Amino acid sequence: MATTIDASTFAELQAAAGNDFVGELIDTFLEEAPPMLAELNDALGAGRAEPFRRAAHSLKSNASTFGALTLAAMARDLELQGIAAATPAALGALAQHYDQVAADLKALRDA
Repeated sequence: MATTIDASTFAELQAAAGNDFVGELIDTFLEEAPPMLAELNDALGAGRAEPFRRAAHSLKSNASTFGALTLAAMARDLELQGIAAATPAALGALAQHYDQVAADLKALRDA
């Protein structure tokens, strides 16, 4: 099992939704997450708190679905702390961890 994905959460998702649908969910997440990350950066740069919070919330929720618990926790922290506490370094770390999650999800989808 991929190291960034909680095995039991992912197995529960597969049992509930089936492998084919989980593959579709993964594809959708891989399409939607990069724009969410971009929105976080854009909102931080422009000082737009509500779009920042919404993007962090969506990323948190979607990551949780697959058992990407660290990614979800990172996004949750950004959501709760808000734009005032966010830094470019925190968003960089989030994006870097997302890249690892994306690679692991692709491997699980293609297994």
